[in-house]
Amino acid sequence: MSKSIKFVLLFITIFYLNSNQAQEKFSLSGTISDENTNETLIGVTIIIEELKTGTTTNEYGYYSITLPKGNYTVRYTYIGFEDKVEQISLQENIRKNITIKESNVQLNEIIVTENQYKPNIEKPEMSVNKISVNTIKKMPAVLGETDVLKSILTLPGVTNAGEGQSGFNVRGGAVDQNLILLDEATIYNSSHLFGFFSVFNADAIKDLKLYKGGVPARFGGRVASVLDIYQKDGNSNKFHMNGGIGLISSRILAEGPIVKDKGSFLVAGRSSYAHLFLKLSGNENSAYFYDLNTKLSYKLNDNNNLYVSGYFGRDVFSLSESFINTYGNSVLNLRWNHLFNDKLFSNLSLIYSDYYYGLTLDFVGFNWDSGIKNYNLKYDFKHYLSNKTKLTYGINTVYYDFNPGKIEPTGSDSGINPKQLDKKYAFEPAIYIDAEQKITDKLAINYGLRYSMFYRLGSQEINIYENNQAVTYDEDLKIYEKATPIGTKKYGKNETIASFDNLEPRLSIAYIIDENQSVKASYNRMSQYLHLISNTQSPTPLDVWAPSDNFLKPQILDQYAIGYQKNIKNGKYSFEIETFYKDVKNRLDYIDGANLIANNAIEQVVLAGKSRAYGLEVLARKNEGKLNGWISYTLSRSEQQTAGRTATEIGINNGNWYKTGWDKTHNLSVTGIYELNEKWSFGSIFSLQTGQPVTYPNGQYIYQGLSVPSYGERNANNLPAYHRLDISATLTPRNSANKKFKGEWVFGIYNVYSRKNAASISFRQNADTGRNEAVRLSIFGIVPSVTYNFKF
Repeated sequence: MSKSIKFVLLFITIFYLNSNQAQEKFSLSGTISDENTNETLIGVTIIIEELKTGTTTNEYGYYSITLPKGNYTVRYTYIGFEDKVEQISLQENIRKNITIKESNVQLNEIIVTENQYKPNIEKPEMSVNKISVNTIKKMPAVLGETDVLKSILTLPGVTNAGEGQSGFNVRGGAVDQNLILLDEATIYNSSHLFGFFSVFNADAIKDLKLYKGGVPARFGGRVASVLDIYQKDGNSNKFHMNGGIGLISSRILAEGPIVKDKGSFLVAGRSSYAHLFLKLSGNENSAYFYDLNTKLSYKLNDNNNLYVSGYFGRDVFSLSESFINTYGNSVLNLRWNHLFNDKLFSNLSLIYSDYYYGLTLDFVGFNWDSGIKNYNLKYDFKHYLSNKTKLTYGINTVYYDFNPGKIEPTGSDSGINPKQLDKKYAFEPAIYIDAEQKITDKLAINYGLRYSMFYRLGSQEINIYENNQAVTYDEDLKIYEKATPIGTKKYGKNETIASFDNLEPRLSIAYIIDENQSVKASYNRMSQYLHLISNTQSPTPLDVWAPSDNFLKPQILDQYAIGYQKNIKNGKYSFEIETFYKDVKNRLDYIDGANLIANNAIEQVVLAGKSRAYGLEVLARKNEGKLNGWISYTLSRSEQQTAGRTATEIGINNGNWYKTGWDKTHNLSVTGIYELNEKWSFGSIFSLQTGQPVTYPNGQYIYQGLSVPSYGERNANNLPAYHRLDISATLTPRNSANKKFKGEWVFGIYNVYSRKNAASISFRQNADTGRNEAVRLSIFGIVPSVTYNFKF
C-alpha cells in the first residue's frame, strides 16, 4: 500500500506544479440543476465563448473551470433544456449555482452519447455510450415496459445471448464480466423474469453511461464493461407523482420536498401481475417480479450534501409450488458530497449490496439458499487543477461474504440431510489516480493507474491435492475427472488463504483533426477477482459467485481500441467507427459432466483457459429534426480456448479455439423515433444478428438398440439468424397540456411480423417414424401491448 500512496502523491505534485501558471487565474464553479425540480444535472456543457473552451458537470452536477482574469460570456447547454447565457466578470473566484429550464420543444432531445457534440470530439474518451432517459421511454419494448437494458442492446458491441436470456454481453465478454452500478452499488443480476425486463425502473433513472473500453481508473473488478447508472435525487420544489398501468405490469413514483429547496425524497415501485390471471384460469404456475427504488437527499449547506439511496427487488418463478425459484438484489448507499474549495470536490460512500438466490424443490424435498454480500467503502476526489488538467483519485475497499449454498430439508420425511457449504470471505482494496490533460489544441490525453489487491480469507478448511492439481486427466479415456484430496489445511478467521495484486494502467488519447472530427485510441488493463459459477445463461437453475483463490485465478484483461469520430452539418449527423482487440487470461471452463449444485470443491470441475474478442463497430446517428435515430453495426468474433496443461492432455475441445456462447459475428440494429406533432410520436427498432452458437450432432451410432448422437467440436454451429421488428406509438391528448394531471397512451407491438426466432434446437428420434428430427423452441411470436402513463 505504501508504494501506491507514493505514486498518488507524485501524480498530485507533478500536476499541481504543472498547473501553477504565472498568469493570474481564478475559478468559476458551482452546481447546475433543473429549475423545476432542483434535480442536479449530469453532463451539462459549460462553454466560455471568448476562449472557445469549456467543461462539463460531474456525476453530482458540480463543475469547476479555471480561467485568466477577465470578462467572459458563459453558455450553459443541455439537451432537452433551454440554453442559458450569462456575462461573468472574473476578478476573483466565483461560486455560481445555475438553474436551467426544461425546453417545451421536444423534437431535438434524441441523442446517444454525450449531450453536446464538440466536447465529444475533443475529449480523450472513447468506447463510451450514453442514452437519455427521454429516448429510452420512446423506444419500443417487450410487454409494454420501457427498458434500460433493451435500449443499450441497440448500441454497437452490445448483445445478449438470446431471446429471454438474462443480462447482456459487451464486446464478446460474458455476463458476469460487466460491472453494473446503481448509485455506485453493485447489481449482481440485472434482469427480471429471465431477461424479459431489467431491474432498472426508467422513471427513477437520471443518467446512464456504458463504458465498453477506455475505462477510467476509478472503476475496477470486472473485465468487459461498466454500466454506471444514477437514480434521480427527487423533487425538492413540489410534490409530484407519475406512473404507468400496463397489461402485464404497472409502476408508480412519488417525489417531493422534505424541506423546500434543501431536502427531497423519491419512492418508486413496480410489479408484474400476469400470474394472477393464470391463477384465475386454474394454472398453478406463476412468474412475477416486484421492486422498489428509494432516495433521500438533503443539502446541509453550499459545501455539503447527504444522500441515502436504496433498491430492493425480487423475482419468483414457480411450477405448481413444487419448484420455486426466488432471486434478487438489495442495495443501500449512504453518500456525503463535500466541497473542500472551488477546485477540490469529494464523495464518500458507504455501500451495502446483497444478491440472494434460492430454490425450493418440494419434489426432491429440500430448499437451497445461496448468495453474495459485499460491504464497500469508497472515497473519491475530483481535483480541478487548471483549465487543462483535472485529476480524479481515491480509494475503494470491498469486503465480500459468499454463501455458495445451504441445503435444508423441507420435511421430516424428505430424506435430505441439512448441509451448509463452506462460506467464503474476501477483501478487495484498491487505490487509483486518473489525469485528464489537454496537451495542445490538437492533443488531449486521459491516463491513470489503478492498484488493486485481493485477499481470500478464512475461516475455511482447504483441500490439498497432489501436484496442486484439483482436476486429473485420464490418458486412456482422454477425459478430465475430479482429483481426490490428499489432505486439508485449516485457516482461521480472517487468515489469508491466497492473495493477489495487480497494476492496471489506463490510457486514452484524442487527436483533434478539426472541430468536427478526431482520431482516438485507448488501452486498458483490468482485473476481475470474482467468478460466476453457472451452467446456464439464464438465472435458473444455478447462479453462484466464487472468489479467486489458489485454484481459481483472477481474470486479467488487456484491451486495445482505435477509432474515428466525425460530426456532420454542425452535429446534425454524426458518425463513429471503432475497432478493438482484447484478450482475457484465466477464463474458467467446465470439464464434461461437471456437477455444480452443492459442490463444496468447485475447483475439481473447472479448468483455467483464456478468451479473446476482436471486431469493428460502426454507429451513424441523426441527432436533430422530427426524425431521429441511429444505425449500429458490429462485425466481431468472441472465442475461448482451454489447452491441455501438459503435452499429453487434450484440453477442452481438443485444445482448439471455439466460439463462446455469446459470439455474434454480425449484429445490426436500426432505431428510429419520429415526432409527428405534439399529439403523436412513433418509435421502431429493427434487429438482425447471427444466431447463437450451438453444438449440433455430426453423426450417430446404435447402442443396444438406441440411436445415440455423437457431437463434433464445441459451438461449431449456429442457430438460425435472429431478426425482429418492434414498433410503438405514443398518443398525448392535446387537452392535457395545460392540466396538472397529464396522461399518455403508449401502444406497442413486439415482433411485428411474428418471427419465430429459435431460442434453442433439440434433436430427438420421432417415436412414429423412427427418424431423427430437429425441434425448434421459440419463446415469442407477435406481442401487442398498451400502457397508460400519467403524471401530476
